[in-house]
Amino acid sequence: MMIRKTLYSFLLMVILLSALKAEDPSSLRVMTLNLYHGGTRLGQPLSQTVKAIQAAKADIVGLQETENQDGDSSVELARVLKWHHFAQGGRTSVISRYPIVGHTPKKWGVHVKLPAGIVVHAYNVHFHYIPYQPYQLARIPYGDFPFIKTEKEAVHWANEARGDQVLRMLSELKMSLKAGKVCFLTGDFNEPSHQDWTEAVAERGRIPIKVAYPTTLRITGAGMKDGFRAVRKDPIKEPGWTWTPTTKSTDPADRHDRIDFVFSSLPDSTVKQAAVVGESKVNAHVVVAPWPTDHRGVVVEYRIKFSP
Repeated sequence: MMIRKTLYSFLLMVILLSALKAEDPSSLRVMTLNLYHGGTRLGQPLSQTVKAIQAAKADIVGLQETENQDGDSSVELARVLKWHHFAQGGRTSVISRYPIVGHTPKKWGVHVKLPAGIVVHAYNVHFHYIPYQPYQLARIPYGDFPFIKTEKEAVHWANEARGDQVLRMLSELKMSLKAGKVCFLTGDFNEPSHQDWTEAVAERGRIPIKVAYPTTLRITGAGMKDGFRAVRKDPIKEPGWTWTPTTKSTDPADRHDRIDFVFSSLPDSTVKQAAVVGESKVNAHVVVAPWPTDHRGVVVEYRIKFSP
């Protein structure tokens, strides 16, 4: 009888452990980082960018402005980290701890093979920087574009600046989603989020008016979710500004905003944590000083099963 009970207990433990193992998700940390002309423009060596990626504990990084005076900094970053590298063109690249085994037809995204064989699609973008609607609304001169006053004007100029790029990227992203792939999207959008420029934030005086910015609206409309806002939901308490660490938030000649993003096709419930990576505890959750670029980075940690 005792032997039977012991055997039953052992079998029950095996079943429970197997169930726990099957439900135990692993983590994947996805990061976006604009290097600002290769990561050395502010006088820091490229090793500071390596430190930023390591401090973020990133697994996949979407990089923008990868060019430097001698070539492409993303190649050197991948070499130092002993990672995989893919140049998308247009001064953007993806580097990954895990093998990059393919890419989408127009190179908006790459195929990353995680342990045990699952392949995820990692998209990375650098949308056009001008005209920049926060500056247009704040009457800050930036290129030969008019100042504006209304939400309708802001949406119009955002579409003029980036609409075509967004639609071309989404044409590929939607194919990945239709194929049932887990997708990530990193990038410097050069445009704030409709989740940040709300009536509530405007009433607090943080922004001049509410604007339903079209880029993030289109991306969320395609089924992607903003990883930062999945866990840091209040744009008043946690604005998450990524632009810019080079000026003070009170500088009348500038305007700080969250324009660098990590999106995914996974449910919000899979986001374990999200962090701004930057120069100080006042403005970032992960600190690397001196900070090497004019954008702060963003890293999002997801619960994701590594088996197919």
